[in-house]
Amino acid sequence: MTGTRVVLDSPGAYRLAPHEPSEPAPGEARVRVHASGICGSDRELWQGNRPAEYVRYPVTPGHEWSGTVEAVGPGAPEALVGRKVVGEGFRNCQVCDRCHAGDTTLCTAGYEETGFTQPGAMAPTLTLPARLLHLLDDDADLNAAALLEPAACIAAAALKANARPGERVAVVGTGTLGMFAVQFLAAGSPGELLAVGSGTDREALAHTFGATSFRTRHDLPAADFDVVIETAGSASAATTAAALLRRGGRLVLTGIPAAGAQGLDPTDLVVRQLEVQTVFGAPPAAWAHAVRVFGAGLLDPVPLITHELALAEFPHAIDLVGSGDPKVGKVLLHPE
Repeated sequence: MTGTRVVLDSPGAYRLAPHEPSEPAPGEARVRVHASGICGSDRELWQGNRPAEYVRYPVTPGHEWSGTVEAVGPGAPEALVGRKVVGEGFRNCQVCDRCHAGDTTLCTAGYEETGFTQPGAMAPTLTLPARLLHLLDDDADLNAAALLEPAACIAAAALKANARPGERVAVVGTGTLGMFAVQFLAAGSPGELLAVGSGTDREALAHTFGATSFRTRHDLPAADFDVVIETAGSASAATTAAALLRRGGRLVLTGIPAAGAQGLDPTDLVVRQLEVQTVFGAPPAAWAHAVRVFGAGLLDPVPLITHELALAEFPHAIDLVGSGDPKVGKVLLHPE
C-alpha cells in the first residue's frame, strides 16, 4: 500500500513524504494502519519539549494505533495475516534482567519506542516485531482499538493499584487517561468511585463510565480513600491525589509534570505511610489486561473520540489537541 506518511524533521517542521511499505524482516509483521491517535506526547514532538533521549528526528509519529496484519517475515506466525491487532510501543531487548522480569518498559538496553525513535503509525503501514502484537477479536471496532495504547498504560496503573472489591477508590484527572482509569476501577466493584476534575465538563461522562461521585479540586472530600490513581500530569494533581488517601493508602502516578516540578511532601508520605507507585508506558501484562477488558466489553473508548481527520491534517489535529477546548477529546488520523 503506497501513499504518504507524516514526517517531523525537527520541532514544528512537518511534511508529507512518500510511503513505501517495507518488507518484514525475520520475526516482523507489517500492519495496514486503520487509525492513529494524537496525544500530549505527540505535541511534545511537535513543540520540541520532549526530553532529547526520548526522541530521534526525523521521525514519523504515531504510537497509538490499530490495524490489520497484511504480511509477516520469516519466523513470524503466518496465522497473524488478516488479524486485527494493536501493538506495544517499547522495542525492548527481551534479554536483560528487567525484560526477563516482565518489566519491559525498564529495559536496560536503552529506550526505543514506536513513533518516537522508530517509525510510527502515521503512515499507511507500520512494520514492527511480531512479538509486540496483541490480537483483537475479528469483530473489534478498530477506531476504538486505536485508543488501547493509553488504555494499556492505565491498565498498568490499575494492576499496580490492586484495588479490591468494596474499597474506596478515586481518579484525579478527567482526560482520556482519567476516563480509562474510571472504567478499569469500576470493573473491580469498588465501594465508592470518585472522579476529580479541574472543571465539570466531564462529570456526566465520568458517571456514565461508573463513577459514583464527582468533585472538582476545589471541593474535595475527606482523606479516606484506599486507592487513588493520578492521571492529570501536574505536580498539583499529584498533591491532590495524595491528600485524598487514608493513612496507609495506595497512590499510583501516571502523569508527567514539567521537569523540576515541586509536589509531594516526603514527610507526609512517611508519616502517613503512603504507598506510591508510578507508571511510564505499559509492559506486556498490562497490554494483555487492556485487550482482555476491551474484548469483554468492560472498556468503551468510543465516547472519548471526538474528531477523525486525514493524515494530511496533522497540524490541525495537533492544534485541536492543544486547544484546551473541552469539546475536543481524542483525535484520530486515518491514512489516505
